[in-house]
Order: sequence, then structure tokens, then C-alpha cells
Amino acid sequence: MKNLLLLSFLFPVLVSAQVLDNKRPIPSVDIKTLDGKTFNSDNFDNGGKPMIINFWATWCKPCIAELTNIDEVYEEWIKETGVKVIAVSIDDSRNATKVAPFVNGRGWSYEIYLDPNSDFKRALNVNNPPQTFLINGNKEIVWQHNGYTEGSETELFEMVKKLAKGKPLTN
Repeated sequence: MKNLLLLSFLFPVLVSAQVLDNKRPIPSVDIKTLDGKTFNSDNFDNGGKPMIINFWATWCKPCIAELTNIDEVYEEWIKETGVKVIAVSIDDSRNATKVAPFVNGRGWSYEIYLDPNSDFKRALNVNNPPQTFLINGNKEIVWQHNGYTEGSETELFEMVKKLAKGKPLTN
């Protein structure tokens, strides 16, 4: 019974979404490409269309489920809204070499980056993966989602569609 009460208390904290009243720009942080080159997050761009930045890890089962489920519908999302998904691995430097084979084995078609020192993660105050940020055409964070449950990608895509059409976002 104690465990059930603890889970019912923690669950809303672990899976939550919110529209951000104070839009903030994507922080400028150096991260790595899969081939080890330095890349600054300032250079994320999608030609004024929405972007999704998802923080994940190879050891995080909800992360893998979320990115796999999004990948199944990603081409449709691009056709409908022009959205771009950017997946940032927070695996530490010891595990960074496992990320590329992991991603290639799943055939994910996202832009994948590494944050081995957690600088980008800290700049966005990411505590636990998966954490997803929706970015508008001005490179401002307008919505975020923590955690993952089956079907959360539907809520994310509803927000992407609203953003792509210039409609206001609501929780």
C-alpha cells in the first residue's frame, strides 16, 4: 500500500507538460555530433518551422519508447507541419561511443547529438529523461514535457500542429 501511495504521488511529477508563459531562447551550449565534432546549439535551425528537442539516454526505457513511437510517424509529422526532431543523448562520456550504434540499430531518422558533460542538460534544467521541449520558429522554447507514457507523442503532435498554424498553445 505504501508503494502505491508513493507512486500515485510521484506519477504526476514524473509525467507533466506545460505551456511556458515566458518564452526563452534555446541556450547557446557546445555539444557533440555523433562523429565527435563540436556543435553549438545556437545553430539548431528549421527555417522558421517548429523543432522538438528531446533529451534521452540509451539506458532509459521510456526515452527509447518515446523516440521509437515518434519515429514511426515522423515522416507524416514532417509532411504536415515541417517539424524537425533533435534528439540529445545525455549518456556520459564513458557511454557516448554506444550512442551511434544504438541509434543506427533502430534506424531513427532524427538529428542526434551528444551532451557528454551535461552542459546542455544543465542549461535547460533537465532533471530526468525523457524531457521534451517544443521550439517555435523564433528558436524560443514554448512548451515542455517531462516523462513519457504511451500516447504522449499524440499530445506533442497536437502542440506542434497548433504552433505550425500560429495558434495559441494551451495545456
